[in-house]
Amino acid sequence: MRVLSVASEVFPLVKTGGLADVAGALPGALASRGVTMRTLLPGYPTVLEKLDTPKTLRRISGLFGGDARLLGADVDGLDVLVLDAPHLYERPGNPYIDSLGLDWPDNAQRFAALSKVAADIGLELLPRYRPHVVHAHDWQAGLAPAYLAYAGKKRPGTIMTVHNLAFQGRFPAELLRPLGLPQKALSMDGVEYFGGIGFLKAGLRLADRITTVSPTYAAEISTVEGGMGLGGLIGGRADLLSGILNGVDEAVWDPATDPYLKARRRGNGLAWRGRNKAALKERLGLTTPPENMLFGVISRLSEQKGLDLLLAALPRLKALGADLVVLGSGDAALERAYLAEASKDPGRVGVFIGYDEPLAHLVQGGSDALLVPSRFEPCGLTQLCALRYGSVPVVARVGGLADTVIDANEMAIAAGVATGIQFAPVAREPLEHALARAADLWRQPKIWRQMQANGLATDVGWQRPAAHYAALYRAVASDDR
Repeated sequence: MRVLSVASEVFPLVKTGGLADVAGALPGALASRGVTMRTLLPGYPTVLEKLDTPKTLRRISGLFGGDARLLGADVDGLDVLVLDAPHLYERPGNPYIDSLGLDWPDNAQRFAALSKVAADIGLELLPRYRPHVVHAHDWQAGLAPAYLAYAGKKRPGTIMTVHNLAFQGRFPAELLRPLGLPQKALSMDGVEYFGGIGFLKAGLRLADRITTVSPTYAAEISTVEGGMGLGGLIGGRADLLSGILNGVDEAVWDPATDPYLKARRRGNGLAWRGRNKAALKERLGLTTPPENMLFGVISRLSEQKGLDLLLAALPRLKALGADLVVLGSGDAALERAYLAEASKDPGRVGVFIGYDEPLAHLVQGGSDALLVPSRFEPCGLTQLCALRYGSVPVVARVGGLADTVIDANEMAIAAGVATGIQFAPVAREPLEHALARAADLWRQPKIWRQMQANGLATDVGWQRPAAHYAALYRAVASDDR
């Protein structure tokens, strides 16, 4: 079974969020299930720098304003196809925005090119390689199912995966012809979306199957309330929609071998976590006693992630005798606000603005509880890592957070199955109540240790999700089209 995965970022070549982790982990997880996956991604400068002696597989003329090459390479066991188009991708920094934080003005052409080449590969652009399935990830690859649907040829099956419905890729209708789409595509049954072109909408409407990254998020986005303008379309195709939970790369996130931890897991004991907590507090300048409860955050700083609510709840957190460490970046106002809190109370609040991979691992290994107060969360990966590292997740009851954390209610505690704390609705007062519940349970070591042990025993890897994807690929490939 041959599958072409199409994504705008893939770990370890380029990463801005969880999409990269998923795209990077799936190929390895599927290999044992008879699925051979190649991954197509743009040739950003950071990607090209990491390719070791790539092969030019095909030259492409006139690709939305310039010539390009399709490169093939093996990177850390990944079989990658890289679209080297300097006129589209040779830019510094973030793959999607410029130094002022604005979308690149030609993002439509940049990611239509990725989709177009994906579709052409699906129609055998490369000699002796034709995938059975083209798997498009998020809006940046959303036109791939559209190009294939309008090709008028026998084509591979197509799957559209939504990692975050909030990002949809909307562009003016006058780009229809320049992007190589037929006039008939500008309709409700095609790529048209509120009078323009919707990249994600196109994929959702024209792909053979739709997936998203948790069952609860699949249900949420099928509604008018949670569908962000696309709920009617998704709900109308509910029989073709699957919610498949993400996993984490257990080789990268393994507390027994993690090179970024001060102390690694040995057996079933938890003493190693104390040494990591001390190292984490020292790294971020916290000076409180070790018995103070420590909450951690690893997140984009945004309202979607509920980090404004946590800011409002910070006085309550400190009143509970707890401390806070924050690793992340995002909204400039939130960055300034968290830095101000750290400056005001440096011994109890530690903040690192940006992303630091070693520090992310240390937060997982050293925080007592990990906070994920998202207003919506398709799946979430940080809470999965927290379970694997013995940090108890405190999460909003939304999307994949609801699917992956077992709330420490009275019955779950009595049954010995709780792994964390959920709260709803997503507002300051329920979050404060969740913080108080966490602090109360923290003062009951027997219960807390059982929650940690339950988390450490939870299967958060890719084997179950990979089985679901492999079955879906085979179902799509077997359809006659």
